[in-house]
Amino acid sequence: MLRPGVRRRPGSRSIATATASSRMEASYEADRGGARVPRVPTIFTKGDLLNTPDLHAYAHGVSCVGTMDTGISVTFKKRWPGLLPAFEQRSAERKLQLGEAFVWSEGGDTVYSLAIQENATKRPTLAALERSLAAMVTHAEGAGIARIGVPRVGAGKTGLEWLRVKSILVKVATDKPVTLVVYEQFVRAPGA
Repeated sequence: MLRPGVRRRPGSRSIATATASSRMEASYEADRGGARVPRVPTIFTKGDLLNTPDLHAYAHGVSCVGTMDTGISVTFKKRWPGLLPAFEQRSAERKLQLGEAFVWSEGGDTVYSLAIQENATKRPTLAALERSLAAMVTHAEGAGIARIGVPRVGAGKTGLEWLRVKSILVKVATDKPVTLVVYEQFVRAPGA
């Protein structure tokens, strides 16, 4: 595992599946008077998720059956060519369960594929979304990942209610040293 501030060598790859089974100590920051106050772990913004210079970890929603044919997943599989074959293999072996996070690292970036629906014909559930997000945050905390870029996961083509998804995003990252940077609206980066 990586310690905070340590980056993986460019070009290196690793695979894992995260679950939400472990809990970590709450994260606090000191205010001006030195008192311990909980961090604000979720930021809602607009912009281009994949063209943000200070982000090196990203999340997106997937089904458990090994396809990435809709939404932002199409862009993810193009940006990280090794992601789809590894994800397909894990899915074919039936090792990816609903509510887990498939973790892929390539070229200094970490991608969390959140298993939020059983297959492309079934709708995702809020319970699966919450479990997969919790698994992602727990893994990121252990790996020293401080920030994860997240799209409107589950609320695009799959149709979960955005306000309920937002409340889950806030809930799973509360009191954790991992900040979720949630891109509510796509705005193309200049020159992209």
